[in-house]
Amino acid sequence: MTAHTVDSAPLERFGYRQELRRTLSSGDLVIYGLIYMVVIAPMGIFGSVFQASGGMVALAYAIGMVAMMVTASSYGLMAQAYPMAGSVYTYAGRAIAPWVGFLAGWTILLDYVLVPGLLSLIAAASMASVVPAVPVWAWIVVFVVVNAVLNLFGIKTTRLLNKMFLIGQLAILAIYVGAAIMALATGRGRGFSWEPIYSSSQFQWGVLATAASVATLSFLGFDALSTLAEDAEGGPRQVSRAMVAALGITGLVFIAQTFLAALLVEDPGGLIAQGDPAGTAFFETARVAAGSWLATLTALATALAWGLANNMVAQVGTSRLLYAMARDRQLPAFLARVSIRRSVPANGILLTAAVSLALGLTMASRDDGISLLASLVNFGAILSFIVVHLSVLAYRIRVGRRAGGAVRTVLLPVVGVLILSGIIVNANILAQRAGLAWLGVGVLILLVLIATGRRPYLAGLDRAGHRA
Repeated sequence: MTAHTVDSAPLERFGYRQELRRTLSSGDLVIYGLIYMVVIAPMGIFGSVFQASGGMVALAYAIGMVAMMVTASSYGLMAQAYPMAGSVYTYAGRAIAPWVGFLAGWTILLDYVLVPGLLSLIAAASMASVVPAVPVWAWIVVFVVVNAVLNLFGIKTTRLLNKMFLIGQLAILAIYVGAAIMALATGRGRGFSWEPIYSSSQFQWGVLATAASVATLSFLGFDALSTLAEDAEGGPRQVSRAMVAALGITGLVFIAQTFLAALLVEDPGGLIAQGDPAGTAFFETARVAAGSWLATLTALATALAWGLANNMVAQVGTSRLLYAMARDRQLPAFLARVSIRRSVPANGILLTAAVSLALGLTMASRDDGISLLASLVNFGAILSFIVVHLSVLAYRIRVGRRAGGAVRTVLLPVVGVLILSGIIVNANILAQRAGLAWLGVGVLILLVLIATGRRPYLAGLDRAGHRA
């Protein structure tokens, strides 16, 4: 069996029926990736990355981009080998073993299920700063409910709104970049310098690894494209190419905007020492560039991008993961039901919305709510990315050279594991502890399933993970 044959095989080969409509083009997938990663994402966490990187914020994003591009290669190969929804859950379960897939799915749930709640909380906090009369909790309810309703209308509605949101983000980004360049040219800010890329007084590999772990939050979402393998017109190969394209475009945009913003920080030493607890550091650079009107515009854009555009596609990806695991009877069966009229996993969308609402309202009452959720999301995502690389190595062992060239199936996965391991070792201690606790709960659930005779398995495979 060649890699191409696996790529073009129908879902029936793996024991599934095609229930979702294939309506997404290559352009739609790239737009999904750009929306999910949010081309203006650094505006919301710029201060945190600046502090963690010692001011070398553009370099932190460059390192994150390299790590994610390597990871996208492994995701793309797995999407072609196993052309179905489920992401890392499917890949690890089929390339390594079903029980590994269960733990991988459980781990990525830490990312997918928490992300919509995190996005709603960040957006609500931003909107509350723009419209103080409306409390944070009310904005959380608005963002969660609106996104759930839009997604229940079907993937075509989501696709149309994605394009509108992306155009708006790019327009505001263009305004900021133009204003920043003019400001620097006329003497505002600190003038031109290479310090956002390299600062001899701040450079340390440990510092950069920590910064990259924070910056990675902006890139999360490219992997969600793999959950749309059953929605894409061209199948998994189309998804693979869209991942790389979306990452490349977004990474360059991230580096450019953070480079300019870093040069407009009036007190870099103070920002590094004191951090950015209010999350307004980027908006302050907009004020330096063009005045309070641009600061307000970028704050509003950040709120809408995180709260609507990103949140909407986050619900899409999460509902597809829940659908895939439930279809294999590793989550409650009601999550595998697809709306006949809209061709969407409606129950998965509603559950995602309910969890997002509960999380957002709970964390809104905590001073560290955003940082805690962000840390957990990062840990779950990076650990899952490592599992994807290991799945590629296992796939190579299983099918040999038919998996593809050694560079893509051996060298890049090994490099990816090394880079991501360095990032996760230097991640926030709270994230490490909470993430490992979540993984521990997954292990306990797995042991209960095994003890009660419900050992995880995937359609088309036997209990040991071999093709039935």
